Amino acid sequence: MDYSKYFDLNLDDAKQYVVDHTDFFGDEKASDLNIKEVSDGNINHVYRVDDGKKSLILKQTGKTIRTSGNPLDQHRGHIEDRTLEIQRKLSGGQVPEVYDYNETMHVILMENVADFKNLRYELKKEKIFPKFADQISSFVTNVLLPTTDLVMDRIEKKKMVKDFVNVGPCDITEKLVLTEPYYNYLDRNVFDDKILPFVKQNLYENSPLKVEVGKLRNNFMNNAQALLHGDLHSGSIFINQSDIRVFDSEFAFYGPMGYDIGNVIGNLIFPYVVQKAYLNNEGKGNKEFIEWLQKTIAQVFDMTFNKMAKKYDEIVKFPFYKEHGFKNSYLRSVEDDTLGYAGTEIIRRTVGDSKVLEITDIEDQNLQNLVMKIFVKIGSNLIMNRSVYNNGEEIVADIDQIFDEMITKDEMITK
Repeated sequence: MDYSKYFDLNLDDAKQYVVDHTDFFGDEKASDLNIKEVSDGNINHVYRVDDGKKSLILKQTGKTIRTSGNPLDQHRGHIEDRTLEIQRKLSGGQVPEVYDYNETMHVILMENVADFKNLRYELKKEKIFPKFADQISSFVTNVLLPTTDLVMDRIEKKKMVKDFVNVGPCDITEKLVLTEPYYNYLDRNVFDDKILPFVKQNLYENSPLKVEVGKLRNNFMNNAQALLHGDLHSGSIFINQSDIRVFDSEFAFYGPMGYDIGNVIGNLIFPYVVQKAYLNNEGKGNKEFIEWLQKTIAQVFDMTFNKMAKKYDEIVKFPFYKEHGFKNSYLRSVEDDTLGYAGTEIIRRTVGDSKVLEITDIEDQNLQNLVMKIFVKIGSNLIMNRSVYNNGEEIVADIDQIFDEMITKDEMITK
């Protein structure tokens, strides 16, 4: 088969490609292999290939969005390949191993993490993972801080920034996360008409909030601080009771560290609030799961910055940066960014067109509307007050207070 020019791999092509590009399956022929597409195929083709004993993943970066025909920059596949390799090394194996990457075909062959499950779906099933806060805080600390100017050679870091310019995915983030929820200039926001007045008041016509989002947007676009995953939500994390695996880094670029950390925290707040709403509305919320999420949200914040402060002392060597005042100021700015971007993630997943299952699976429209209002309030609070929190306990306390206030207000209105 000729791979000198790009073409979309179908099921049979993909099996032959695996045989031609790796000896993973030994002397097996393509006809001996099993294959299944494990993506929707709209942007990328992702196949699981196996011989009945072991398996791997083939991911081909698409050149168009198949549902619309709009073009996509395939350079993101190269960026994903490099990011997987860098973050696997820095994290000590918490990223799938890459077996092969082909620049022409835009195909990555990588480890199939079959022993791990998608975190978003596991949280939907109310699964508890006691080690998660420790694991994800170690991951973000170990992959982010070493890729900054504080640690890297200045020239090498500038070359990295250039190599990881990721125009298409960053444009998506700048629109969907940091612009449209507040202006809806492309008319893609999605929510029940009944809450339109609330959305207008709290987002579209909220000038103080838009000022702060503007600062976060500008920071996202101009602060080439560290090599980010770029889309570190719970759907990009696979988990079991022993460890995690982080994948799907095609949105990687050099940006503010708080964006990745904030995405993790924001996506833990979704199941936390929804479970509290179920408990309040029907008494069906899982109390043990709620308590674990409450603790985990706080721990992710606290553990991340405790570990980052310790690692800072271990790996930062330049005298200016070792000054105590500089270190405190630097890490404080990352904390502030973290909470701000947690807020923008919550708001965009609430009113934007890329929603989370936690919201869309609420069948009672009135309850869904109430939950969406609560998320807008929580997200806005994190953005507006991102500089006032000193620890995770304070963050969770304010989330709980906003939840209680919104529930009380709703009960008064409906009586």
